[in-house]
Amino acid sequence: MATVMELITLDELRTLRKKAGLTQAELARRAGVSQSLIARVEAGTVNPRLSTLTRIYNALREYMEEEVTAEKIMNSPVITAQVDDRLDRIAEVMWMQGISQIPVLDRDGSIVGTVYERDIVEAFLKHKDKANQMKVIDIMSEPLPLVQKTARLNSIVKILRGEIPAVLVVDGWNLIGIITKSDLMRFFAGISKS
Repeated sequence: MATVMELITLDELRTLRKKAGLTQAELARRAGVSQSLIARVEAGTVNPRLSTLTRIYNALREYMEEEVTAEKIMNSPVITAQVDDRLDRIAEVMWMQGISQIPVLDRDGSIVGTVYERDIVEAFLKHKDKANQMKVIDIMSEPLPLVQKTARLNSIVKILRGEIPAVLVVDGWNLIGIITKSDLMRFFAGISKS
């Protein structure tokens, strides 16, 4: 944890607290410190011990993982592909948007798969120029995991700790957002969407 603490600034700590919707008093109670200490830390008028700062950060992170929902950190709208889209079009969309995977929808709007960068690269390596004419359905992988918009951050973190690069956020069965590992990094680092 010391490595993470070395990376977080006092400004980022304040940003994370506000993003989580916690007051200084609530964070102080959770961390077992005084509210005035939180205020002084955020104002930069006190240089707390690493152990105190770690306790504050851990309390904040635990709160976020327990209370923050998928809906608060997801990206929306989601860029999607249709099963009959051509690979050259999807490759261009992925390149222009700077994304590495796209959920695939069937004609009814149901999520049926995912196209990853590696799928497209493999198709071009294997089929050369013919790959441009191929359809998404010919190369797509399994769908990304689905989480409800009310899913807690801690469950999303558990899913994304492995090889899975993203989860899709749904409201019922309607696709409303996506959360990638980069989104988690941005959220925990207190970086605002721009």
